[in-house]
Amino acid sequence: MAAFVTLLAFVFCVHSLSPQTRLPCRKSFISRSSPELLNIRAVQENGGPRRLVDIIRLVPDISRNYFRSPSRRALFGGISLLGGFYVAQTISLSFGALGVNDVIAAVICVLLTEYVTRFYYSRPKVTFPIALLNNFKMGFTYGLFIDAFKLAS
Repeated sequence: MAAFVTLLAFVFCVHSLSPQTRLPCRKSFISRSSPELLNIRAVQENGGPRRLVDIIRLVPDISRNYFRSPSRRALFGGISLLGGFYVAQTISLSFGALGVNDVIAAVICVLLTEYVTRFYYSRPKVTFPIALLNNFKMGFTYGLFIDAFKLAS
C-alpha cells in the first residue's frame, strides 16, 4: 500500500522534479539514497500542499468537460461498442474451446445483458456513462450473434 501511495505521489508531482519549478512546501518526500536527484513536492497553485482527495474530487469535473465534445462522445461510443464485440468474441472462444461451463457462461451473459437493458430503459434521463454501458451491451450482443452465425455455417 505504501508503494502505491508513493507511486501516486510521484505521478501527480513529477512536474516538480526540475529545479526551475520547485516551490516551497511544508512536506516533501525525499529519497534516502540520493536526496539531490529526487525531491518530490506536491503543491497547489496557491502554494499549499495538495492532498490526494483534492485530486480525486477534480476527476468528475475534468471528465465532464472532456466529454462535452460530440466527436469525443462518438469516439468513445464506438470504442465501447467494439469493446463489447471483443469481449463477446473472447468469451465465446474461451468457453467454446474448453467445452466446459459453456451453459453457465451463456446464462450469465444473458442475465447481464437483460440487466443492462432493464437498467438503461428504467432511467428517466440517460447520462453518458449509461449510454456507454448500453453501447457495450449492443456490441456484446452483436458479437454473440456473429459467433452463432459462424458456428451454424
